[in-house]
Amino acid sequence: MSFQIPRGTQDILPEQAAKWQYIEQIARELCRRYNYQEIRTPIFEHTELFLRGVGDTTDIVQKEMYTFEDRGKRSLTLRPEGTAAVVRAFVEKKMFGLANQPVKLFYMGPMFRYERPQAGRFRQFVQFGIEALGSNDPAIDAEVIALAMNLYKEMGLKKLKLIINSLGDKDSRNTHREALVNHFKPRITEFCHDCQNRLEKNPLRILDCKQDHEHELMKSAPAILEFLNDFSKTYFEKLQQYLRQLDIPFEVDANLVRGLDYYNHTAFEIMSNAEGFGAITTLCGGGRYNGLAEELGGPETPGIGFALSIERFIAALKAEEIELEINAGIDCYLAYLGEEAKDYTVGLLQQLRLAGFSAERDYLNRKIKAQFKAADRLNAKYVAVLGDEELKNNKINVKNMATGEQVEIELALFIKQFQALQE
Repeated sequence: MSFQIPRGTQDILPEQAAKWQYIEQIARELCRRYNYQEIRTPIFEHTELFLRGVGDTTDIVQKEMYTFEDRGKRSLTLRPEGTAAVVRAFVEKKMFGLANQPVKLFYMGPMFRYERPQAGRFRQFVQFGIEALGSNDPAIDAEVIALAMNLYKEMGLKKLKLIINSLGDKDSRNTHREALVNHFKPRITEFCHDCQNRLEKNPLRILDCKQDHEHELMKSAPAILEFLNDFSKTYFEKLQQYLRQLDIPFEVDANLVRGLDYYNHTAFEIMSNAEGFGAITTLCGGGRYNGLAEELGGPETPGIGFALSIERFIAALKAEEIELEINAGIDCYLAYLGEEAKDYTVGLLQQLRLAGFSAERDYLNRKIKAQFKAADRLNAKYVAVLGDEELKNNKINVKNMATGEQVEIELALFIKQFQALQE
């Protein structure tokens, strides 16, 4: 019986994994510079967390969650996104009491959503995201956006577009909500079942409907920017001022609606304009979510963050034909001639590795010519050849594979002199 990978998942093979590791390394280094620290939360949480934190009117909760019941009859869900779990940990571990505020966190790991697989979109996917909790300053909104933009730029992406919007504070949203209900209600039966359910619960989500996005009422729907009160207007103007100060180009799109219920004030998306990237152009999305901590049982705590898919990141790199500068290959390949030399290389290989070098030897009893071919396939910088005769004379030959230069080294001094060759 043969087995196949589940639909919507993927195997990341070693050659591909090197790209993932490279991106993850750059992301971690960028977070270090911006003073964001890593947090790791469970892959599954109590289902209620996502019902409360993500919102029961969202597509994620209604259609896409992997939910199961454990042996204790508890409803658990594989995490579909990262923010709710991070804020749950923030509240549960009382991180709001830490001396250093705001609390700035990042996470990286698999998420799970049951949706139709397509290019760059999987049922198990990896997200990198950051959350800044504890500040109402629009300057930190600009910082969060800058971090996301800088990550893409440091990887060489150029065909990017940042769009921003304001969803306003609670009062602004309530006024806008009433206007949306009055706008859609007379003809709501012309919309899909999901939109009909959202009318009273969260009419803002109607604007995000993919099925009815061409309906004429969508184009004439009242925009949130028309309903911002003075505080919300000033907040949004400050954000734009800071983005200009940071030399980050942006467009204001009054129709931008984030897919989760907890957003307010700043909302943003980063898109790829690369030719051939695909119909879904969004690379990264985020925004401010004041109120989520209280919803999860904590004190009033403002927050802002973003999340991006590593899969879509890689797809954008491919669309712009960017090759990552991955340090492939090994430092040394140990080749041997004769049984005594073969046995000796077992210990010598360990010495190389303990000295910090990446090293390999033959395990298939191949002839010396085949061992050199193996070294080429592994992109070895050096090949060290040890024969029975060299072993008797306490010598080893080391060949630089790039220049062809070859030197004979005292075997007892091999590790020390091999280190000198790297300088």
